[in-house]
Amino acid sequence: MTEDHFEEFPILVLVDEEGREHEFELLAEMTVDEESYRVLVPLEGQDEESEEIEVVILKVVYDEEGSEFLADIEDDEEWEKVADAWQELIDNEEL
Repeated sequence: MTEDHFEEFPILVLVDEEGREHEFELLAEMTVDEESYRVLVPLEGQDEESEEIEVVILKVVYDEEGSEFLADIEDDEEWEKVADAWQELIDNEEL
């Protein structure tokens, strides 16, 4: 008996600067140079006909109280390292 099995990914709800909520699937978590990152797929706005999936990679940061936040990666060198690590995960089919 064969059965199609699709792994379910956790759903994260992120709130932007204007207070709007956006839902994402958590595709992967990575550590690069001792920093943590999350790879997310937006649940809205994806073209179901397209074979390419838009992903968003955000850095895990903490405020003074230790609360976790996700932030954009603004440093170009840091972005290149994280993008390379993500590509390596895809290439090795570790996802």
